[in-house]
Amino acid sequence: MNSSLSGLRDSAPLCYSSLNNSCPRTVYLLPVRLCLYFLFTTIAILTVSGNLLVIFVILLSQNPLLAETNHLILSLSVAGVLIGGFVMPHSMVRSIETCWYFGVFFCEFHTTVDIVLCNTTIWHLTFISVDRYLAIFHPMRYRNLMTNKTSATMISSSWGLALVFGFAIVISNPEVKIMDASYKSCVGGCFSLHAREIGVEYSIIFYFIPVCVIITVYSRIFFVAQRHARVIHSSNKGPKHSVPFTAKDLKATKTLVVVVGTFLFCWTPFFMCNIIDPLIGHSIDSVLYESLMWVAYLNAMLNPLIYVFFYSWFRKTAKVLLSKLFMQM
Repeated sequence: MNSSLSGLRDSAPLCYSSLNNSCPRTVYLLPVRLCLYFLFTTIAILTVSGNLLVIFVILLSQNPLLAETNHLILSLSVAGVLIGGFVMPHSMVRSIETCWYFGVFFCEFHTTVDIVLCNTTIWHLTFISVDRYLAIFHPMRYRNLMTNKTSATMISSSWGLALVFGFAIVISNPEVKIMDASYKSCVGGCFSLHAREIGVEYSIIFYFIPVCVIITVYSRIFFVAQRHARVIHSSNKGPKHSVPFTAKDLKATKTLVVVVGTFLFCWTPFFMCNIIDPLIGHSIDSVLYESLMWVAYLNAMLNPLIYVFFYSWFRKTAKVLLSKLFMQM
């Protein structure tokens, strides 16, 4: 374990004191545990409530111009609800108690669901960037390109690719990564440990390729929008016409920066760890691994804010929905 964390911990008993082959357990001091439980519970609640709000608003929305985009965001929000409601609670117990108390079968099932949901989030974000590209660069053909069939194909592809990824992880027969390397096989651990080739290939195919697509698409949108803005500003002679364009361009620029920056901030450290860990003999501390995993989970909480709260129609619909809800209460 890292020496910097030694001051936060008591002794290291076993997960199951009655078993000789039990995994070692790290016990955090009570104030640290309470703070972590509060933090992770808050993240899970905000993830579920935020994505549920998105789902309800989209279902009540009557905006036909955003129908296909809304289908992608709706499916993304369903994945967010499942991450916050199913994956995060068990991961919270594992992260804080440093043991897995839910059985071997549920460990494999939880790990598979975690991988599928997180990976489908990445593919949804990739297809949303493609959708925005078509809307901006092909506005006249957008309605013909982004049909219900196209959006359904994108959604099914997002879930299908994620299921393939999850299934491939399972059949690769991962070992269990535990807190102490001297324990080769123990009861109470639930961390996937893969061979070097699997960790590198999966991270490249199922993360860095989608990331390249997202960065390429949003970079082109950003630079073309900037060039278009300069042309418009140079052609405007009166100050009354230049101010509205400046405000609109500034808002679009900020939105792109937030979208790309937040996505990379949440996911890149975790997948970099996935690549580096097998290359250095799986010597990365499990605490760091867990911390980066929770940073990645944050993206499911932030997606409603990034991809939906920037839309004025969503804010208006959400206000109407919430006001009706409070009036009934």
